[in-house]
Amino acid sequence: MFRSSQHLLPHQRAIVTVLLAASGVSTLIAWRPLQSVRVTSVPVTVIGPVRDAGAGRPIEGAAITISTAGVAAGSGQSAIDGRYRVMVSVPKRGATLHITVRRLGYQAVQHDLVANADTVRFDVSLTASPQTLTAIVTAERVGFSGKAAGESIVPLSMNRATAMQDAARRRVDAESRNTIRQERDVRDSSASLDWNREQYDRINDNPFLGVRGNPRSTFSVDVDRASYGNVRRFLTQGQLPPADAVRIEELVNYFPYRLDEPRGDAPVAITTEAMPAPWQPRHQLVRVALQARRVDTEKLPPGNLVFLVDVSGSMMTPDRLPLVKQSLRLLVGQLRSQDQVALVVYAGAAGLALPSTPGNEKARIMEAIDRLEAGGSTAGGAGLELAYRIAREHFERGGNNRVILATDGDFNVGPSSDAAMERLIESKRSEGTYLTVLGFGRGNYQDAKMQKLARIGNGNSAYIDDIAEANKVLVKEMGGTLFTVANDVKLQIEFNPARVAAYRLIGYEDRLLRDEDFKDDKKDAGDMGAGHSVTALYEVVPVGVTGTVKIRESDPLRYTLNALTDAHTTTADDELLHVSLRYKRPGESTSRLIVKAVRARDARARISEDFRFASAVAAFGMLLRNSEHKGSATGADVLALARGTDDRDDEGYRAEFLGLVKRWQEISR
Repeated sequence: MFRSSQHLLPHQRAIVTVLLAASGVSTLIAWRPLQSVRVTSVPVTVIGPVRDAGAGRPIEGAAITISTAGVAAGSGQSAIDGRYRVMVSVPKRGATLHITVRRLGYQAVQHDLVANADTVRFDVSLTASPQTLTAIVTAERVGFSGKAAGESIVPLSMNRATAMQDAARRRVDAESRNTIRQERDVRDSSASLDWNREQYDRINDNPFLGVRGNPRSTFSVDVDRASYGNVRRFLTQGQLPPADAVRIEELVNYFPYRLDEPRGDAPVAITTEAMPAPWQPRHQLVRVALQARRVDTEKLPPGNLVFLVDVSGSMMTPDRLPLVKQSLRLLVGQLRSQDQVALVVYAGAAGLALPSTPGNEKARIMEAIDRLEAGGSTAGGAGLELAYRIAREHFERGGNNRVILATDGDFNVGPSSDAAMERLIESKRSEGTYLTVLGFGRGNYQDAKMQKLARIGNGNSAYIDDIAEANKVLVKEMGGTLFTVANDVKLQIEFNPARVAAYRLIGYEDRLLRDEDFKDDKKDAGDMGAGHSVTALYEVVPVGVTGTVKIRESDPLRYTLNALTDAHTTTADDELLHVSLRYKRPGESTSRLIVKAVRARDARARISEDFRFASAVAAFGMLLRNSEHKGSATGADVLALARGTDDRDDEGYRAEFLGLVKRWQEISR
């Protein structure tokens, strides 16, 4: 018998794992050697803008190459807004990176950086160089006079060199635009190829419903924002996102808004606004916004966290496991002594890479994360079972018990059917252990499955496309991501038929509930974390407005109750609609009710900048989906509506949104 599997070669360890499994011995034993792997590299992301030193404008298409210790480490190109992002691996923290930036028509820049953090910034200014083209190799056949046939070196005057340089630069710009179009064409023609295995649930836009036959709209709140990061990833790569990848409510709710805090002991407050719909001025746009109570990180209950990391073969690329490790390191930096974290991994089997460890032992936790390596198939079901078991063994009563799953969602080995995992997650949810899902990667990103698992697990999902997004989700919004203040949050909007002829809920297509589900406390719904905000937008057709949209009407009822006998009948003719909110406090089984009316005169009140910006994001979402309800909206309209609403855009999220709209305009030409 081997005294230690650490002395075995990788293929020998695999054989031992199989033999142990066949003999009934837990495969956790075979995974123990993972704790002894030496750290071979540290991931570092280099970011920054590339600008023209004279004009100050961004430069697209600049080539960035990075090496360390004389070995190539990574490369990339600047995007249309001049920004670049290159992920590299260095042997240790503090290593020196040598970066070179080149662009036709500019002098090359070389610089040394010290990799002293997960993310290193280097701002590049390139100086135009009119003398870079002093000669050109032409494709003329000049015979055999000492030069290779078909080549001739032609000296150029300074003026001619400058002119040819400008012409060459124009050609490069034209080629860049052509490349974008070609990428779009390739994507459209290759959507069914096997290598593109991303999966999204079908979304059918909510229709306009007539109020007399459908007076109430009922749905579960959604605090997920994964769709925005995914859409950003497509646009940054010069591609239009699939329509079903665009969930408009998640785009709108990606951004922080300034909303009133809850009063009294209620964990959620309601804010309402109304204004003319920007894409159809004859309609009204109504905003119903919820704000969960904010909780300081230091005041959060003790956390019992289990990191469940996919280390299968599909996670090898830089935008998967290396980015997962960087992201988890950020979260570890926020842990306190009263918190505890375990690390479970899964590939061909599931294993415990780090037992539950106090949050103040950061070096030990970081070391375990750094040891992770990808390889093997994906036993997602086994990983979930082990992670939940570890969470239960260290259950913190009154605390935050949560499994944090980091994966591309490509479950393909073991008990990994959706039904089996759903039943497992439901049972653990009822015990008080919730699930957060962090998505990574492209090409095989399983969005539909990950959304479903997060919802069933009373948790949330996010798509991490870069380290900045990881910082947003796991540091800046840590409370909302990891600590729930209200469970099963449902909204029911009742429209006044004296004022409203029809309405349409923008987004939330997969969150719709039956009217009777609103009072059913056994019906599961979305949850809100500390500091989370939720915005829902309704496009309303006022009474008297006709011919603007197609309205879905219900057949008239043969039997109706006398309105005078209905306890809910109101004489408040000035009301547009009435908002009802139900929620449960964590650990409770009976819901509580909050109500608020929206009056017609609210549409004449001052419109907040947040509302204008949210409407711009919704319009952009309809353009991305090519929705039949987009009305007169254009990219220029979206930019005009969103500009001037970023007076407190400290994190740059709204400025980034403007850049994405411009990128969409470029791609869509």
